[in-house]
Amino acid sequence: MRIIIGTAAGAAIGFTIGFFGRCSTGACPLTGNPWTSALIGALMGFMLTTS
Repeated sequence: MRIIIGTAAGAAIGFTIGFFGRCSTGACPLTGNPWTSALIGALMGFMLTTS
């Protein structure tokens, strides 16, 4: 259960960063697309909860 919550929280934080922290050109990999940053955030949340 801890892994699921950590992964979901990471995805939510990543999506928020990608949505509100958009770069003006869209070329930034983390903040250019909210879905990409949600995926990266979910991966980071997963790795933090499994370590």
